[in-house]
Amino acid sequence: MASFMKEFEHLKIHLEDLKEATNSFGSKVIGAGGFGKVYEGEISHSKGRSIVAIKRLNREFGQGDPEFLKEIMMLSRCSHKNLIYLLGYCDEDGEKILVYEHACNGSLDRHLSSNVLTWAQRLKICLDVAKGLQYLHDHRGTQQRILHRDIKSANILLDYKWNAKLWDFQKLDQLITNVVFLSLM
Repeated sequence: MASFMKEFEHLKIHLEDLKEATNSFGSKVIGAGGFGKVYEGEISHSKGRSIVAIKRLNREFGQGDPEFLKEIMMLSRCSHKNLIYLLGYCDEDGEKILVYEHACNGSLDRHLSSNVLTWAQRLKICLDVAKGLQYLHDHRGTQQRILHRDIKSANILLDYKWNAKLWDFQKLDQLITNVVFLSLM
């Protein structure tokens, strides 16, 4: 596993930096899911310094090392304007933490029943989601086909310009099984 992780060494963020950014994971909670809590913090990472979303693994929710490694491996190779970028990770002292770009307008589900979004913005969000999915599903974009498997309004985040970005990739699956099955037909 050590040789596998060398490929991603440039994404490594130290635990102390993450503790400082989140007040030792005591404040700034912006969400929670099957992986654990998500915190907001400002930190230096592979693309500079910015406010980020910090997703900390809580094994009580059933996730673990395989999901953590899959997300690093797959998202570090994906780059599209309609996907949340993986900016780094931490694997120290038993902690498994993923660091993403932050979408300041939160998830789409928080805005669907309000008047904040115009119909034009709603249509643009639909197109943004479709573009993100096309990138994941088209092997020419990522050199592999990826299936998200958990598309819902809570997993569509909105940046400061209200651009939609897919996230929460813990259920990503490569379609290797389907490709092998189809080649046998």
